[in-house]
Amino acid sequence: MAPFQKKLWAGLIVMALLSPLGVVLPKLFNAEDAWGEWSSEKLKELIGFVPAGLEKLADLWKAPIPDYNPGGDGASLGAQVGWYIFSGLLGIILAAGAIYLLGRIFRRHEK
Repeated sequence: MAPFQKKLWAGLIVMALLSPLGVVLPKLFNAEDAWGEWSSEKLKELIGFVPAGLEKLADLWKAPIPDYNPGGDGASLGAQVGWYIFSGLLGIILAAGAIYLLGRIFRRHEK
């Protein structure tokens, strides 16, 4: 593995390990949701309206595991942190696997 690849993997793993900060910091500072992760209802409460485009597309995608946490809102902070890290690492593995497979497919067609 090239030095650049080692640094890339290390950076991706560090980002996955830091991903729960969006859950931990609001809890430490008695804040509400992580910044920017608001539902359309919460957005309406915060700014008084929901932009038309957001309202139109809000239900287009439903996450397979809402909030990266199968335990729901009642899960302990430790469980939430664990699920955030797991989700980050799983996303990295899936993206890397897809890139690897696409690379192999394109290499075959080059020959």
